[in-house]
Amino acid sequence: MTYTKRYMSPVGVILLAADDAGLTGLWFEGSKYFAAELPKAHIEQDTPVLLETIQWLDVYFAGKEPDFTPPLHLIGSDFRQAVWNILLSIPYGRTMTYGQIAKQLAKNTGIDKMSAQAVGGAVGHNPISIIVPCHRVVGTNGSLTGYAGGLDKKIALLKLEKPTPQDFSARKGVRRCNTPLH
Repeated sequence: MTYTKRYMSPVGVILLAADDAGLTGLWFEGSKYFAAELPKAHIEQDTPVLLETIQWLDVYFAGKEPDFTPPLHLIGSDFRQAVWNILLSIPYGRTMTYGQIAKQLAKNTGIDKMSAQAVGGAVGHNPISIIVPCHRVVGTNGSLTGYAGGLDKKIALLKLEKPTPQDFSARKGVRRCNTPLH
């Protein structure tokens, strides 16, 4: 069974979904793929996973980095799962480009090249926004390209994380966001 709960965030209403294994969805109302994977049969009800997710969101929206992660139950193809796992490795207040993710994925799978566009498709279909931080993915030049929740929300989330000046770190594959956020 899938359980849902609405969360009133500073950047809009969020729908949470979870099953017995973990959080399955976190979508901004009105987002591009809003509740795309939500089963028709679901119940609006508090569960331990949903309550833990609300605690995580409360800490996050207070401008702090949560020191815990609610149980996640990411459902998707092996390719999407691999991309989402890389997203989970992007540190709070930092960004990665689609190209950097593609290079890391190619390296992880032992192939020469991976399409940044294919990565973009997987990033865009991330069912657990914010916690699986797709908002931390930017274009090659640091541009704020695409976000299923809307660019206004992406900017608000990056501002909340107080990104610092750019730091191109080839070893880590991540950088601080240098995009003007006003």
